[in-house]
This record gives sequence, structure tokens and C-alpha cells, in this order.
Amino acid sequence: MSTTELLVMAAGLAGIVWVNWYFFVAGRAAATVRGSEVVITVDNGYSPATIRARAGVPLRIVFDRKDDSSCSEEVVFPDFGVRKFLPTGEKTTIEITPPKPGRYEFMCGMAMLRGTLIAEE
Repeated sequence: MSTTELLVMAAGLAGIVWVNWYFFVAGRAAATVRGSEVVITVDNGYSPATIRARAGVPLRIVFDRKDDSSCSEEVVFPDFGVRKFLPTGEKTTIEITPPKPGRYEFMCGMAMLRGTLIAEE
């Protein structure tokens, strides 16, 4: 194996590690919901990606989509049976009520962008 082939393999491996770190490991600040509404900016990811809310209390999540990536054109809350289109440059509201304390994942339609709703007592 030549040096060039080794360098290409190392660069490819580094790219794979970076993508997995960015989408699945990188820490993002959690936002605690005050009142009944939280705004999440969609711009190559969710910000905040983690939100804390109270279980059993209705919650309005407003997605403010800034980017035009096809990956972020919809958001899915599988535990709530919600799949909603997010138009670029517009705000889209989703209303859910976490039934009990726990972690509820949300993601883009391709499951590349991820977020978590943590419902607490």
C-alpha cells in the first residue's frame, strides 16, 4: 500500500469520525421551557437540541428554519406520531404533551439532525 493510499484512508476515517461526533456526540446546550413555548432554530442542526419541559403539560415547540438543506425540511417526533414540513424562512409550531417523565427524541426526516425533549416531573 502506497503512502498516498494510506493518507486517503486516514482522511476518510477522520471524516467518518467527525461526522459521527458532530451528529451524535457533540454537546449542545439544553433549554428549560419557561411557560409553555420554546423556539428551536433550525440551521444545520437544532438549537437548542435538548429541551427540558414538564411531563403532562402541553408544550408548543416553534421551529424557526433558517437553512435550506433538504435534510432539515421536516421534523419527526416518532413517540407522538408527528411528522411536519418546515418551510425555509418560516416558523412552524408543533403542539405536544409529554405523557410521562422520560426522553423523547426528535429528528429530521433523514434522522441526521437529532434533538431530545426531556420531560421531568
